[in-house]
Amino acid sequence: MKIYHLATCSTCQRILKEIPNLKRFELQDIKTEPITAMQLDEMKNMAGSYEALFSRVALKYRSMGLNEMELSEKDYRKYLLQEYTFLKRPVIIIGKQIFIGNLKKVVAAAVEAAR
Repeated sequence: MKIYHLATCSTCQRILKEIPNLKRFELQDIKTEPITAMQLDEMKNMAGSYEALFSRVALKYRSMGLNEMELSEKDYRKYLLQEYTFLKRPVIIIGKQIFIGNLKKVVAAAVEAAR
């Protein structure tokens, strides 16, 4: 069981507090320990696409002009590996399940799965 998060993100910290038995999880701060290509590919296999892992609300999304481009899966992978802020956070992996992002229903499902 693993959680990819950002230690400086207050939303991530709030969500981590909601996860029962957090000690059972391996935590990876994606800023200090960037995700590897292998980790990203594993997440993609669970999520179905790189796009599902990609955050369009990241500040760099607009500043780099990506909002005006049509991105392919290859592009999403490249940007996710290049810049940690593009990963929707947190990403929680419990067994064969993956929970991506901070939507209430996603967090509730992750909390339930962690019980």
